[in-house]
Amino acid sequence: MGDASQAIEMPQRQYARLSPSGISVIIVAPASVASAPPSNVIEKAIIFASNSGRIFERWEGVVEDLDPIIHKSEGLNFHTWDGEFLTRQVWDSEKTYGRKINGHRAEIHEKVYLHAKARGIDIRFGQTVTDYFETDDEAGVVCNGERLTADCVVSAEGVKSKGRKIVLGFEDRPKPSGYAVYRAWMKTDELAKKSSTKWFCHGDTHNGWMGEDKHFLVASIKGGSELSWVLTHKDDGDIDEDWTFPGKKEDVIKNIASWDPALHDLVNATPPDKLHDYKLVFRDPLPTFISPKARIALIGDAAHPFLPTSIQGASQSMEDGVALAITLERSGKGKVQQAIRAYETIRYERVHRAQMTGVSTREQWHKADWEKIRSNPKSLHLKRESWLLDFDQEAHTYAVFDETVAKLNAEEAARQADSSAPAPAVEAPAISAAPAIAQTELVGMGQA
Repeated sequence: MGDASQAIEMPQRQYARLSPSGISVIIVAPASVASAPPSNVIEKAIIFASNSGRIFERWEGVVEDLDPIIHKSEGLNFHTWDGEFLTRQVWDSEKTYGRKINGHRAEIHEKVYLHAKARGIDIRFGQTVTDYFETDDEAGVVCNGERLTADCVVSAEGVKSKGRKIVLGFEDRPKPSGYAVYRAWMKTDELAKKSSTKWFCHGDTHNGWMGEDKHFLVASIKGGSELSWVLTHKDDGDIDEDWTFPGKKEDVIKNIASWDPALHDLVNATPPDKLHDYKLVFRDPLPTFISPKARIALIGDAAHPFLPTSIQGASQSMEDGVALAITLERSGKGKVQQAIRAYETIRYERVHRAQMTGVSTREQWHKADWEKIRSNPKSLHLKRESWLLDFDQEAHTYAVFDETVAKLNAEEAARQADSSAPAPAVEAPAISAAPAIAQTELVGMGQA
């Protein structure tokens, strides 16, 4: 939880910042982050594409701190399920877009956490938020039995967010998607000893194996000294609210029985305590990201969960935060509700369009026509579109803020002028450019 009005003075370093806004903000983080320091977060990869990498670059010193621990391969190699090399996709055309920041989730969290602490942000672990509330004048949470209030509350604690209930008016539950992932993060010492797997240890690499209703991705990092892998596959298991379980090697091997033997050796070399079984679930898309009185805003997975194949979950969360910070700054303390509504209007269409890329990429890989692929292997390549990746949320929000507020004010004036119109619930902006969405599947931010 942080307070936008806090002064920031640290003896070690003086950071540039805007003048204090006087706006008090409570930010609620996921339980996995809020209950313990970042080093205790589950071991898995997190990917920030270039549209969010440029955000990191604006935080003094953070990119320099992250550089030794992030993934640095220049492309992705595609293989058939049984090991035949097909094509390599390189990222040369994206170099002008901005920096990509991919690596161990807990290590990246820790660097950002230390930066936030150095800036004087009040971050509290061991906090249990059990409820949200709002009035026309303030919002708050019940935390460890205590009511805390602020000008607004940002619900950023993921798909299990209790903030979703106050936004929706009811408690929604996750539904099985029919897919799950096995994932692991490990040292490569044992892999380096075996001829079939030692090639994973030669520098930072990124490889993918594609098959029917499955794909297996492997990324080595830190010069090949560490490695993460993830297998996305069909799954008919039922779930409730907990969907991460210890993984079993024999179950993974069964899923890839006819696949490349090198992958069998990789799985067998995985330490049992590093293997996780993660069920992918979905929740219905939300009609709005904000509460009825516009004092509470959902951001990130709390608002719009992403499939890992989108490779955008973390990046879109970052864009949310930037947009909300700027609308609060431009609106000021006296117009916090305006800021919350403007945030939603600015973000809603883009984020839903980005969500759909996860579905299209998964279908592109899992439903591949192999006769066509062999004649055109590049059809497996990720669609790296400039509208998504070459985008500056900060510049965009500043550019459209006045226009957005004017539109919202005009709509409100029109409603008030029409005495026969009922007082509406907060409406989500229409999606004009995005595909229709029947349902959105969910996974925490991670490697595709």
